[in-house]
Amino acid sequence: MSSFKSKYQDELIANAAYIGSPGKGILAADESTGTIGKRLASINVENVESNRRALRELLFTTPGAFECLSGVILFEETLYQKTAAGKPFVELLKEGGVLPGIKVDKGTVELPGTNGETTTQGLDGLGQRCQKYYEAGARFAKWRAVLKIGPNEPSELAIHENAYGLARYAAICQENGLVPIVEPEILVDGSHDINKCAEVTERVLAACYKALNDHHVLLEGTLLKPNMVTPGSDSPKVTPEVIAEYTVKALQRTVPAAVPAVVFLSGGQSEEEATLNLNAMNKYNGKKPWALSFSFGRALQQSTLKAWSGKDENIKKAQDTFIVRCKANSQATLGTYKGDATLAEGASESLHVKDYKY
Repeated sequence: MSSFKSKYQDELIANAAYIGSPGKGILAADESTGTIGKRLASINVENVESNRRALRELLFTTPGAFECLSGVILFEETLYQKTAAGKPFVELLKEGGVLPGIKVDKGTVELPGTNGETTTQGLDGLGQRCQKYYEAGARFAKWRAVLKIGPNEPSELAIHENAYGLARYAAICQENGLVPIVEPEILVDGSHDINKCAEVTERVLAACYKALNDHHVLLEGTLLKPNMVTPGSDSPKVTPEVIAEYTVKALQRTVPAAVPAVVFLSGGQSEEEATLNLNAMNKYNGKKPWALSFSFGRALQQSTLKAWSGKDENIKKAQDTFIVRCKANSQATLGTYKGDATLAEGASESLHVKDYKY
């Protein structure tokens, strides 16, 4: 075995497998204070701690939601917050059979000499932060690397730098009991076709697994959070079946069978698009040694946010909207979604933001 022996090895393997349980996925509720501010501004709600907490409580207390979720990614502030009744969110999640996760990166910075390509910061002090988060109840972590497709992008420098950053982060997490979600997001921005996205996705994932191997990371105790293979945002759309075929083939060629689950990011797709594409992948007839699930932020929350609009009297309506998306995505992980979810306002609108910062 090339992987190092962490004292948490058995726990890491069990938790990673649990997150990949059939019919379940991850709610990404780890928006930074700035990003959640933009979401709240879209419904004319002030970006203050009480409103951020109220939105997360609305999501976490939705009846039936936890039956569709195996994990929730939190921002540091949220990890220590409580419900209005005084129950810590971490306890609420654990009682519902949902593992708490934590965003640990410190955002991106530009790589000098490139055409706006970036690398992700946050390795300094990461071990101590992971220890602290583990003590607070977190059991998995997230680190987002960002790459883009352009005439000469992604460069070898950007691919290498981000792959080894992700691998170092993953090793540090495992030393401290957290399952690392490896997230190399290739932005959808651009006019490239699906073949170009497939080619870049395969190059990036191959580099990531080389780096993870070099760092002796225990793959059974990790998760992959990639983009789906789609045409660029300025290109004509293709069917979910085509996206499924290209995406699963890219994974077959690059992702070892030891990885228990692939939890896709939605990357600015509409709520319904993301669900239909995930469903098509699980219906696709081909080798799939890993669970194919979701780790959605915008694609689970957009219509719920609109239904809530910051008003207490709308909480029930918002929760009803949220459970529709949870159930639809739960079915999509099994390939049984019929496309029959009641589409609330915002469910079919594109959530694409150019050069998206999280």
